Amino acid sequence: MNQGTEPTGGSTRRQLLRAAAIGGTAAAAASLLPAPAAWADTRARGGSQYVAGVDVLPDTSHATSALAAHIRGYYQAKSDRNLAWQSSYFSHRQTTYIDAILGWHWYTWQDLHDGLATFYPKWPKDSKSYPTRILGDTTSAILFFTDTPGMFGPGQVRNAGAVNFNRQGKIERWVDYWDSRQFGVSSWRKEQEPPNQWPTDFRESTVGETASPLMRRVAADLADALRRSDIASAMDLFSSDAVFEDVPAHIQITSKASIHAYLTKAGSVLPYVGAGTGVRHMLGNDVGGGYEWTAVNSPVPRGITGIELDPWGRIERFTAVWNGAYADDALLTLLAREAIER
Repeated sequence: MNQGTEPTGGSTRRQLLRAAAIGGTAAAAASLLPAPAAWADTRARGGSQYVAGVDVLPDTSHATSALAAHIRGYYQAKSDRNLAWQSSYFSHRQTTYIDAILGWHWYTWQDLHDGLATFYPKWPKDSKSYPTRILGDTTSAILFFTDTPGMFGPGQVRNAGAVNFNRQGKIERWVDYWDSRQFGVSSWRKEQEPPNQWPTDFRESTVGETASPLMRRVAADLADALRRSDIASAMDLFSSDAVFEDVPAHIQITSKASIHAYLTKAGSVLPYVGAGTGVRHMLGNDVGGGYEWTAVNSPVPRGITGIELDPWGRIERFTAVWNGAYADDALLTLLAREAIER
């Protein structure tokens, strides 16, 4: 991209991320910056929105109140284009941000800061980023959130972010997963990183496995059963009224019996089921979290699964997010057709 020329027709995600190579400076923040007074006053007046101007409250039923409160300001800062406030959420000592769909990656606080600085001037005036579901705690979490049209391409982008925090609450690793069919397959193909520039290390080793023992056991047992295509063992982990969601396939199935039937029929073509699948990283606490996964034998190489647990440690909601652009129309049609109960 010619860095001296502003893109026409709205900035694309690739162009914005390319611009991160432009240098910049910023003072280091010792701790999270407080919310600007104007935002705090707006909240005090009793609006119900999690982000000002957005009539959406996130589902925080499987997150700690500390996480819900801590991450609230992050999305307001992003929506307000408040660079100092948003940047203050990330660790200066260690920062990783990876877009697992485009392959873009930043490995220092300064690079991420400079990238954010190039985003804001290109966004529509009414841009908003807001969470819809929050899983986990202030150690590690999966954050489901929406970026409104124009922020990263022409369409709305619905993300699942795998996030690790340090003991001071600073973000040390953030990896986003989303379905580029919402964004436009042709745009995804144009904007993704060339194969030889994709990150080969998603840097999960820099933060370690800090998910709670219960979440780690459930995620590991589920991933192992799915890898072996042992659907019966996988279903032993689900509650009787569980909900199964596959975001790119636009499928939501309710009840353990119906989920069992679907996985039995569709398991051979689901990217997170079968030989070659594995766990990259686990996140969350005893009520919510999940795991990032890889699939070496599938056209879909990676994704993330959100898991919500009931009071007895059984899965009551399963949400898979992966890039549907890797699947052709025939596969997506097959996945939808197998959801029809006969």
